[in-house]
Amino acid sequence: MSMSLDERVRSAVAALLHATGESQAGLAAALGVSQAQVSRRQSGAAVWSLSDCEAVAAHYGITAHDLLAGPTRAAEALPAARRRAPGRHVPSARPAAVDGGA
Repeated sequence: MSMSLDERVRSAVAALLHATGESQAGLAAALGVSQAQVSRRQSGAAVWSLSDCEAVAAHYGITAHDLLAGPTRAAEALPAARRRAPGRHVPSARPAAVDGGA
């Protein structure tokens, strides 16, 4: 069974977030929306509109067609300069390391 267009877009956005190391909050700021709005779109509670898709594609330097084609195509189209460097650690929600002298 093939993915619906909505599923393809959500998967493509997830792949782009992963490939760049960007957070939902970072994408939201770039799009001028709240992190909660990005989260709702990514969870399927809301849909990515065509104008959203154009904005996401422009943000990542790919075409809307690449985004709509799904995660593989979107990730392959991502410019090398936007990719997370191999081995670069992306900040996560984990607590910071304890500094031995606390």
